[in-house]
Formats: sequence, C-alpha cells, structure tokens
Amino acid sequence: MTVKSIMCCCGSGLGSSLLVRMNVEKIMKELGYSGIEVLHSSLSTAANGVADLFVIGKDLEASASELENKIVLDNILDMTELKEKLETKLKQSCN
Repeated sequence: MTVKSIMCCCGSGLGSSLLVRMNVEKIMKELGYSGIEVLHSSLSTAANGVADLFVIGKDLEASASELENKIVLDNILDMTELKEKLETKLKQSCN
C-alpha cells in the first residue's frame, strides 16, 4: 500500500495530535518525502480508508485495534522513536 495520507490521532483531536502532526511533517521533510497529506483528528474519526497510515500514542492502542496500518508511539514527544517508526513504515509502502 502506498501512503498518500497520514492521520495523527489523540483523544480530542486538538492538542497532542497537532503536536505529532507537526513532528511528522518535520521528519518527512528531513527524510525527503513530499506529496503525503498529514492530518490530525480525534480517534473517534479515525477509520480504515480515511487515511493510509495512522499515528497514535500508546494510551490509545487498545481503542484503535481496528485500524490496520498504524504507528503506536510509546512517547509522543520522542522524535527519534517517531522518525525510526515513520521511516520504516514509509519504506515498506514504497516496496
């Protein structure tokens, strides 16, 4: 599956999802990816088909079990963790 859109989700869709979205955009730029739409929203609007890849915090993992393609972050502030997991997923989508 080619990743054309990434949705960053949190409980309310305002605070932490926006922070993670900005971090995803920064890392994608560093890695040289372009043309991928990055959104942020509450977990309640996340559903397979809404985006190609979802990024969530560990606290929401159980609530997001139905999402097929997701990155679960142990620490949403850890840029190294986000970069490693995002780079792995994006490389997989290009193969």
